[in-house]
Amino acid sequence: MVLVAISALLVALSVASSASAAPKGAFAVFAECPLTVSGVESCIYAKTESGEFVVGKQRVPITNPIVLQGGLKENPLTGHETFVAAAKGNTLTKAPQNVPGGLLDLVNCKEISNFIERVACELTFENGVTGVTATTELAAPASSIGLFEGHLLEAEGTALSLPVKVHLENPLLGSECYIGSNAHPIVIEFTTGTTSPPPPNKPITGTPGTLTFTEEGTLLTISKTSLVNNTFAAPEVTGCGGVFSFLIDPIVDGKLGLPASSGHNTAILNGTLKEAAATAVKASE
Repeated sequence: MVLVAISALLVALSVASSASAAPKGAFAVFAECPLTVSGVESCIYAKTESGEFVVGKQRVPITNPIVLQGGLKENPLTGHETFVAAAKGNTLTKAPQNVPGGLLDLVNCKEISNFIERVACELTFENGVTGVTATTELAAPASSIGLFEGHLLEAEGTALSLPVKVHLENPLLGSECYIGSNAHPIVIEFTTGTTSPPPPNKPITGTPGTLTFTEEGTLLTISKTSLVNNTFAAPEVTGCGGVFSFLIDPIVDGKLGLPASSGHNTAILNGTLKEAAATAVKASE
């Protein structure tokens, strides 16, 4: 019995030790790298520190950092790299950004001509809870993400392809108020080069950033990058206001200028990209 107890204790300690293992030092940011996935050769950690989203008429500045993380594995036959989801599922972290003007700028019940619908709108929305946040969420499997460091550094072509949806959040808008969806994501092809949008947008130019190698060449950092796109289209909202979505969706669309065709939307992500060899990350644990 004593031997059984000791064995059980050793197993428990082993499991606890394994569970607590995490990358350390310069590799600590890769805590969610999917190291246990076969074929993963490198770990990715990209942090957006500033920038903006402009959808139709609404500009939302990025004030809370957004992190894209996971791993890359290469197909030995094609040489194509596939993005692998973060170990704990936080591939694109959910970072709510405040929408300037809040709910009062999105929903104006007085614009509704039908008396009953206007009263229902006022009872639902005009009660002082006016703050609205917009959260960019991943709208497809991680394998749909395209990351091309060569294009990023060369300032040409697509550096990052990201399928997203935008969650508009407010207690009164309900929990399912979105621009875009998993079925119909907003696919944004970011570049560090110069865009070619249709009017009224004008070309904008990103920044490749500065490349450095550390940790004996196993850790690559590209700092001060600016990824841009102002050619994507944005669909109308869905699900805003819960049971009143049939009423509120068109109002929000009118305020935001949705759907908004190519040339009416902009996305800018400023930040830092880190990539490390999976073997080095594992060795740091």
